Amino acid sequence: METVSKVSTKGQVVIPAELRKRHHLEPGEDVRIFEYGEVICLAPMVKDAVGAAYGSLPAGPSLAEELRQERGQDFAGE
Repeated sequence: METVSKVSTKGQVVIPAELRKRHHLEPGEDVRIFEYGEVICLAPMVKDAVGAAYGSLPAGPSLAEELRQERGQDFAGE
């Protein structure tokens, strides 16, 4: 979606209702504003960083399992 919004004399910009609904933005919520080269980006703040990151890495053996396997090999090699 692309839209045009004017910057007010106070530096305010209106986020279209469709985008606010899609990204669950409510009045008073914080958003991140950052530069990416020549582009100004606005992004919703992540409310639950751990929950948002959960599942983003491929599943594999746990660290404990890796240590058990590694130590088991060490003991077998002695």
